[in-house]
Amino acid sequence: MSDPAATEPHLLGMQGEHATEIAVGETVTLPLIAETARIDKRAVETGRMRVSTRTETIDQILRETLHSDMVGVTRVAINRTLSEGEVSPVVREEDGVTIIPVLEEILVVEKRLVLREEVHIRRTTADEEVEVPVTLRRQHAVVERVSPDGHVTQQSIPHPTEETKS
Repeated sequence: MSDPAATEPHLLGMQGEHATEIAVGETVTLPLIAETARIDKRAVETGRMRVSTRTETIDQILRETLHSDMVGVTRVAINRTLSEGEVSPVVREEDGVTIIPVLEEILVVEKRLVLREEVHIRRTTADEEVEVPVTLRRQHAVVERVSPDGHVTQQSIPHPTEETKS
């Protein structure tokens, strides 16, 4: 028995649109095709959100007891001189009143006017003419402009009134 596949042509090819017949022993190269998948993303707005805040107020009464103290200050003039050797009074409290003594030290001096001496000054005036020899100096500046070949092209001499100004 012979092999039916050896004598009959085989149908090879892709499923679907094309079929190709080839004989036994014939070589055919079939290109292989592969499919790939690609995923693309895009942003799609499906809705929006709004965020807001609300403030709630609650009225409440707070109760607290506050204590306050008031102080009254009274100045009482004493004007008494302490005797020699008497102890200075100190801060004390009498009937809920704090008493703070205020002391002052004063200097007692006796003054008498005594004439010790006199200073006498006498002024006299005299005129005298004097001659003193002196040497006076005076400077003045002369400004000259000189050309490249060495010649004076311009000369500036101050006026006599300018010399006496300095």
